[in-house]
Amino acid sequence: MRPNRRSTMRLPTPHLLRPTAPKLALTLALALALAPAARAAGAPATDATGANVPSPDDQVVVPQVERREVHRAKYPSNDFEFGLYTGGYSSQDFGFHGVIGARLGYDITEDFFVEAQYGVSRATDAAFRQILPSGVFPSATERLQYYDLSLAYNFLKGEVFLGPNRARASSMYVIGGVGSTNLDKQRMQTFNGGLGAKVYMNDWWALRTDLRDHVYTIDLLGKRTTTQNIELSLGTSFYF
Repeated sequence: MRPNRRSTMRLPTPHLLRPTAPKLALTLALALALAPAARAAGAPATDATGANVPSPDDQVVVPQVERREVHRAKYPSNDFEFGLYTGGYSSQDFGFHGVIGARLGYDITEDFFVEAQYGVSRATDAAFRQILPSGVFPSATERLQYYDLSLAYNFLKGEVFLGPNRARASSMYVIGGVGSTNLDKQRMQTFNGGLGAKVYMNDWWALRTDLRDHVYTIDLLGKRTTTQNIELSLGTSFYF
């Protein structure tokens, strides 16, 4: 029988583990080529000014915010005004009578507003009938009506105290405009001007007083005469 032969493993010889010059050169070239990429991967990002921009991975808590649509509330502007008034109308030649009327206005700004006005009163020629039995008008009393379009300026805004613990906003204004007055089948161009005041009881209601002078020229007995006609009124206004 043949004797058993033990297998032996050969170890590499020391000269095979020694680095050679080509291997060193190849390793150094790979290290130089990968160095910029490693630095770029580890460097923080910067913005246009050069400041560091934090990475999303660095944020400890990421907020979860759900966006929702917001509807703006609609508040009434209350720029329009509708009012009714009553008072007295004093004609220069035709006596003093009551007057009633209505107004429609619009607030352009907090300082200026425009309004259209319509009023009805009476006129009498009783003073002329003492001299002329037939009088000036066909009847002793005639209907007088007028239309005005005016511009007003709030020159004094403040408060009015209604008792020791209650105050209301108020304003005083000057007003003037043009219009027409109808009397005894005559239509006269009319200029008006005066002063007024408002006391606002709340956002939609106010008390108002006005003093106006209506100036127009009327033909009496073949002679044209310019007359001054004073109106004093008290009324209420509603805003919408």
